[in-house]
Amino acid sequence: MTDHKIKTHPASIPHSVWPADWLRAAEREAADSLGITLFELMQRAGEAAFRLTRECYPDAQHWLVLCGHGNNGGDGYVVARLAQSAGVTVTLMALESDKPLPEEVQAARQAWLDAGGEIHAADAIWPETVEVIIDGLLGTGIHDAPREAVSALIDNANAHPAPVIALDIPSGLLANTGATPGAVINAAHTLTFIALKPGLLTGKARDVTGRLHHHALGLESWLAGHQAPIMRFAAPDLGRWLTPRCPTSHKGDNGRLLIIGGDSGTAGAIRMAGEAALRAGAGLVRVLTRAENIGPLLTARPELMVQELTDATLEQGLEWADVLVIGPGLGQEKWGKRALQKAGNFRKPMLWDADALNLLAIHPDKRHNRVITPHPGEAARLLHCSVAEVESDRLLSARRLVQQYGGIVVLKGAGTVVADESHLALIDAGNAGMGSGGMGDVLSGIAGAMLSQKLEAYEAACAACVAHGAAADEVASRTGTRGMLATDLFSTLHYFVNPEMN
Repeated sequence: MTDHKIKTHPASIPHSVWPADWLRAAEREAADSLGITLFELMQRAGEAAFRLTRECYPDAQHWLVLCGHGNNGGDGYVVARLAQSAGVTVTLMALESDKPLPEEVQAARQAWLDAGGEIHAADAIWPETVEVIIDGLLGTGIHDAPREAVSALIDNANAHPAPVIALDIPSGLLANTGATPGAVINAAHTLTFIALKPGLLTGKARDVTGRLHHHALGLESWLAGHQAPIMRFAAPDLGRWLTPRCPTSHKGDNGRLLIIGGDSGTAGAIRMAGEAALRAGAGLVRVLTRAENIGPLLTARPELMVQELTDATLEQGLEWADVLVIGPGLGQEKWGKRALQKAGNFRKPMLWDADALNLLAIHPDKRHNRVITPHPGEAARLLHCSVAEVESDRLLSARRLVQQYGGIVVLKGAGTVVADESHLALIDAGNAGMGSGGMGDVLSGIAGAMLSQKLEAYEAACAACVAHGAAADEVASRTGTRGMLATDLFSTLHYFVNPEMN
């Protein structure tokens, strides 16, 4: 495997993810439990941001610090004071407010002034010599688009050639959802404090966060005493699900997977799902499809067992299979509808994707032995809402899908969400190269293979999404994202479904 990896978040990024509203409310409790003040937490945040900026841009001699009214602004005042004391030229611009500043922010502001610092108005002319920008404008408390004065500063920062380091979260990015209802900072680096927030990992986050860093501000032990409601999973986690096989295991131990689909003209979808299942470790894979697809599929992948889909082969296949995947290339005509209707009686683990989801949206039902893997468009049809509504709060959309359809939901996209009735996860793997036809078919095959290898449905879904995204990241590290094909993942997938090799 190549040594040239696609840029991912550092290994120090934690697995637990916490709602921003909860963190803001709990911050004072955390400080009290450790016998420190909120001002001391602000000092720690500013120091961490100062060190990160020095590490990333050691030669930058002129920093521009943008401060808002809240704690992010307070962090900015601390960064400015530390930078100035280290001999860096600092220009600080602050938003005016009619409301009094929080006590700890006022203390940080006064310490900056006492150190000889100056505060410039938000509409002041930007110096031409600025080499790095510190974004302390807006924090995790916003729920709408930034106001005009803030938007103007954000636009200026984005237009400036200097890189931006965002404090806690890029200004304008919603911390709980990853939505960007208005102007948003395009950061080169984001340093988030205490814990990860969901908006840093899904929605539009990848467009604007840059390289994500984390600092717990000394609250690690306090946070460990609480159960995180959301988990972050990435490539290093694959070993928790995919342990080395027993030396005496055989194909029967690795599961019998039945895949149904491939209506006329869509043989590629079912072929990709079938090969992906084999590459991800399924012991035996049987495909039921149109008769004209049998020859091409066997020629392309002779390890598959391929039959024409008839009432008899469907009945036999359902009896034989440990796991069912239905939907890739299924179509929405009579042929596909009949297959889905009969397969709906399957009581073992199954996965529905693609046209199976479009048919489910027309005739909804709730099942607890099913994984569904909608992209945002399919999710919108299932929820009878717009794609924009789905994307505005991806975690809520996944929860709604679980509530209405049961089982496990994989809401695909940048920052894939996996949910069931009691778990919620964000998948921190994958890249823009995956925005091409067939990627969903490959994921369906991988997930079917994970189910056939006896993983619990939620774990199978998480493992499949991570392996899928990690394989694509490896391809991107070799060839870039543009022009990536779904079948390109087969060249790297085996590294990630055998994590003991890494």
